[in-house]
Amino acid sequence: MPLVLTEQQGQLRDSARDFLADRSPVSRLRALRDQRGDLGYDPQLWTQFCEMGFTGMCVPEAFGGLGLGQVEAGVVAEQIGRHLTASPFLASSVVAAAALSLAGSEGQKDTWLPRIAGGEVIATLAVDEAGKHRPSAIALKATADGAHFVLDGQKTFVPDGHVAGLLVVAARTASGVSLFLVEPGAPGLRIERSGMVDAHNAARLAFDGVRVPATAVLGAVDAGSQVLEAVLDIGRVAVASELVGIADEVFERTVAYLKERQQFGKVIGEFQALQHRAAFLFCEIELARAAVLKAQQSIDEGLASAPELTAVAKAKAGSVATLAVQEGVQLHGGMGMTDEFELGFFMKRARVLQELFGDASFHADRLAHFRKY
Repeated sequence: MPLVLTEQQGQLRDSARDFLADRSPVSRLRALRDQRGDLGYDPQLWTQFCEMGFTGMCVPEAFGGLGLGQVEAGVVAEQIGRHLTASPFLASSVVAAAALSLAGSEGQKDTWLPRIAGGEVIATLAVDEAGKHRPSAIALKATADGAHFVLDGQKTFVPDGHVAGLLVVAARTASGVSLFLVEPGAPGLRIERSGMVDAHNAARLAFDGVRVPATAVLGAVDAGSQVLEAVLDIGRVAVASELVGIADEVFERTVAYLKERQQFGKVIGEFQALQHRAAFLFCEIELARAAVLKAQQSIDEGLASAPELTAVAKAKAGSVATLAVQEGVQLHGGMGMTDEFELGFFMKRARVLQELFGDASFHADRLAHFRKY
């Protein structure tokens, strides 16, 4: 497929951009950070997400959603990155919805997907257990006990975990990895909100003898690894889109500043060295955007190359976003370092998203594995 958006996808982009510019400017994230509320997101904005159809865009039509693909989800995620919108869109509407759609029984889908699509329930995936993303090292144990499983262990940096009404938990079972649907009120489950540098939501989950029925297994017992990787790749391309949005917004702000800031009797954007840096960054952002779109298209088309393309996209988007925020801060000079200036919010969010679902080094190693290096 061509590496350009269709007319309908372009309209979705414009609609999302206008909506978020009006309802969720970066100043809204600053206010959420300073208020330190219990939720960490604006419930009124989340209701408006529902009205826009964003919460159900990745849910199949049979379960009350729009049945759209990862390209469309990425279009919205990129605009979320541009405006640094704090919302459960990634955790619930993209990742958790994908887990249920790919592996859920008809009963599980009937129970949860319409509620996710309607924004009534926030769901999230709990996979990581340490500071770095290592899904192959899952240690949380799920021990069979008659018609139940008993979960013991912990999860860290669970996106929107403290506001979730449903947790999709990856656990180690007798002969592999299994996915479980766990409700937050389960006895023995402790949820602690984590303070994140980017003022977005995450939580630590501690499981101490949490009993769940065998019907809570998502998919087959011991066969969750393949589903988990597919779900993670969907999350990775959405995160990559958000990173591209961050990079593009910082680039536009920086170029605008170069055109107005005067030094040595002239606009600093007239200095060729700064023009070269801006041109290089523009090219890098466009390369990242193309890599991300290609990965999203491959997932939507069910191509065997999707995991490899996803690794490239996540690594490239993370590296480019890092370059963009570093260049943005440096080219703005001392003011770029201040909290009063908004560039710092983009830098912090980019840093967190780099780590989420694997940083550039993780995905470079993953790509090397795919290529049998």
